[in-house]
Amino acid sequence: MIKKEDKLSREIIGAAIEVHKNLGPGLLESAYEECLCHELSLRKINFQCQKPLPVEYKKVKLDCGYRLDVLVENMVVLELKAVQTIEPIHEAQLLTYLKLSGLKLGMLINFNVPVLKNGIKRIVNGL
Repeated sequence: MIKKEDKLSREIIGAAIEVHKNLGPGLLESAYEECLCHELSLRKINFQCQKPLPVEYKKVKLDCGYRLDVLVENMVVLELKAVQTIEPIHEAQLLTYLKLSGLKLGMLINFNVPVLKNGIKRIVNGL
């Protein structure tokens, strides 16, 4: 993994832990997204929330309603969850977003856990 992406992922994890430390589990995904975006801005990390992700089909980009929860520094896709358990479909969703966007690194973050480090999964797209 590229060092810049590793450094950025550590910063993202730190921001997510800060949010989780203050809020704990049990809230809606949208609340964690807003707070994480605020925490990223406090840390002066560039991001885009709810970034549209078109699907390219036969060389035409189509808006099919997909949105990245958070795109950090145009390098890391964050898929945020507040669920009982991360399921394989959640990982497949993030991998699909990575393929559609052409990006290499994604992080699946489930805030509905007692200890956040147990709710974080890094996914790398082999392109």
